[in-house]
Amino acid sequence: MILHEMISYETLRLIWWLLIGILLVGFAITDGFDLGTGILLPFAGKTDLERRVIINSIGPVWEGNQVWLILGGGAIFAAWPQLYAVSFSGFYLAMFVILVALIVRPVAFKFRSKREDPRWRARWDAALFVGGFVPALICGVAIGNVLQGVPFRFSPDMHIFYDGTFFALLNPFALLCGLVSVAMLVMHGATWLQLKTDGAVADRSRRYGSVAAIATVVLYAAAGVALWLWVDGYRVTSAVVVDGPSNPMLKTAEVHVGAWFLNFAAHPWTWIAPAFGLLGPLLAFAFLRARREVPALLASAASIAGIILSVGAAMFPFILPSSIDPRASLTVWDSSSSHMTLFIMLVVTAVFIPLIVAYTTWVYKVLWGKVDGKAIEDETGHAY
Repeated sequence: MILHEMISYETLRLIWWLLIGILLVGFAITDGFDLGTGILLPFAGKTDLERRVIINSIGPVWEGNQVWLILGGGAIFAAWPQLYAVSFSGFYLAMFVILVALIVRPVAFKFRSKREDPRWRARWDAALFVGGFVPALICGVAIGNVLQGVPFRFSPDMHIFYDGTFFALLNPFALLCGLVSVAMLVMHGATWLQLKTDGAVADRSRRYGSVAAIATVVLYAAAGVALWLWVDGYRVTSAVVVDGPSNPMLKTAEVHVGAWFLNFAAHPWTWIAPAFGLLGPLLAFAFLRARREVPALLASAASIAGIILSVGAAMFPFILPSSIDPRASLTVWDSSSSHMTLFIMLVVTAVFIPLIVAYTTWVYKVLWGKVDGKAIEDETGHAY
């Protein structure tokens, strides 16, 4: 038996769907507190020293955290090429805006302390805020649009056409999802700052994080109600072929309101994900108020995982529905790479993901502890 045939095509497709979810959760949890910290920078830090403390709390780790974003993009490109083609083409301008914000952020890290001019530093502080707020908002907006369906179609020769516009992405439900993302990451950034700082910065972060935690619960619940009552969901109406060719046009699908909740009704255990999405922020709020630093961060991370995984649980097996032609919607079973490609990628992933996790864990262990404002002020070591 050929080695790659030891794992069936169906199983490999399901594994890679799960891995994409894990990579998205990993990025949201690790780089999420970086983005949230950037959003909180002008509010939690009132003096130049306080803002330097905030920046230095994420300065040593933000680059490593973005590895999850690179892994996610690479995995989508190799495992789900049609998903990559539609999303990176249709959301091109949105992706470009995110990339500009993510590029400006490291420039701000490096250049902010090059001059002591308050106006110079204020401009870079604004850049760090934008570098946190814009990706947080647009990523949420993108998820909102995916849940509503993306306006793409296939031609008879299987060429992909995207018929939407950038401003059409900014619809009410998508903006609501964007606000969920911003509130969620502000909460996460606040729990990180409570862990890594003390004094006035930690106190302000605690207050803003408490508000963001409650806002996350309210906005996430509102998005769930809107998804149930007003947003069209999708379901496959033809026989599901889990090991067939990657051709989305071989199935039929239909659209109706509330369809995204069918999986929760059929598999009650999937309610675990939205339960974490709602209970996590409430626990983060309680731990923030009680000054329980590590539990607050873990509760915030659990809420992020729950919110993201609840989207995957609702949509399965869809990964990108089409609002123009539901039949063209991409699913787990009809838009993946070949059996061999998925197997080879799985072997590579099985080697490198544990190495990345081990290295990341070691880095956080070495950097454990609070940022010392006095050391930064005295310039006793390298600091932003």
